[in-house]
Amino acid sequence: MKNRLFFTFLTFTYLLFLISCGPPVDEGFISQGIINFDAEVLNTDSPMASMAPSTMVYKFKDNKSSVEMSAGMGLLKTSFISDPEKITFTQLVKLMDNKYSNVLDNDGIKKENELFNLEITPTNETKMIAGYKCKKAHVHYKGGDPADYDVYYTNGLNIKNANFAGPYFTLDGVLMEFKIKKFGLEIKFTATSVQKEEIENTTFDTPNEYKKISPEEMVDLFSVYL
Repeated sequence: MKNRLFFTFLTFTYLLFLISCGPPVDEGFISQGIINFDAEVLNTDSPMASMAPSTMVYKFKDNKSSVEMSAGMGLLKTSFISDPEKITFTQLVKLMDNKYSNVLDNDGIKKENELFNLEITPTNETKMIAGYKCKKAHVHYKGGDPADYDVYYTNGLNIKNANFAGPYFTLDGVLMEFKIKKFGLEIKFTATSVQKEEIENTTFDTPNEYKKISPEEMVDLFSVYL
């Protein structure tokens, strides 16, 4: 009788252990934090090369993201805020003492992405970037410039619809190595680290002091000053 009770006790204890432990948790699968990127100008002969950023900070929380860059010894600061729930993409620009904002809705986002005209083909190849396993995709500019290249993205972060507002919207994952060409600059971004960190909700708000302008006015702004 004692042996039976002891066996029952052991079985019950083991079951409690299994329930309490549950499936293993991936500590890297975070829903808020910061990704730090290095930024490398590929066309160094561009007259705008000196105004290019050397780093980029990607903050995320609850599927929202804010990309922050600074250039020209801090004279130019820009942020890109993506909100997949509202389907909006906001650009904030601080140029010296002037502050401007521009918000794109779903139609505006689609119109902007059509300008890149990308053909993206996922592959089975992978590599590790900043501690995360990343999938490789081959990118072809239908316009022919720049030449074909590869990007890497990961599903190891808990961010949904990370690319909905950018030219890589067909990729399901967070970009960890990629290129962007705009305003005469071609820049390669590579993730260097990922940090789990509490992100304030105000990170994704537009400050009241920023003057709202149209997408066309934003392009003219860069054309005049840069």
